[in-house]
Amino acid sequence: MKLSTRGRYGIHAMFDLALHCNDGPQPIKAIAERQDIPEAYLEQLIALLRKDGLVSSVRGAQGGYRLSREPSELTVGQMLRSLEGGLALVDCLEDESCGRGCTCPTRLVWRKLHDGVNDIVDGITLQDMLDDHERLKAQEAQI
Repeated sequence: MKLSTRGRYGIHAMFDLALHCNDGPQPIKAIAERQDIPEAYLEQLIALLRKDGLVSSVRGAQGGYRLSREPSELTVGQMLRSLEGGLALVDCLEDESCGRGCTCPTRLVWRKLHDGVNDIVDGITLQDMLDDHERLKAQEAQI
């Protein structure tokens, strides 16, 4: 499985919102500059995240975007599903398009991989990412 730029950039944007969650709503332009994401593309990603209730918008001169919930309540899995449209590794996990159905032994392999990936991304929150960021900064400062 390879994530698209939507997934990668979207996770960066969500991390940025988590990093600045105490600084008020963040304008698209500021997020785009800090994360080196094209502004027009970021607008599309934020629209997907907003539609799925992961971010909310604030209108006005001091407006922008913010997380809709605490960083500890938002998982990487939720974000990736919003941005990528799902995490199925192969089509047969979502439908019976191959015609082999439940008797296919490789489907069991794909299901185990799918479940493993989902367990991992659903077990990582934005708060975990913030904690990792702080740990990495502390390690870097010691070098």
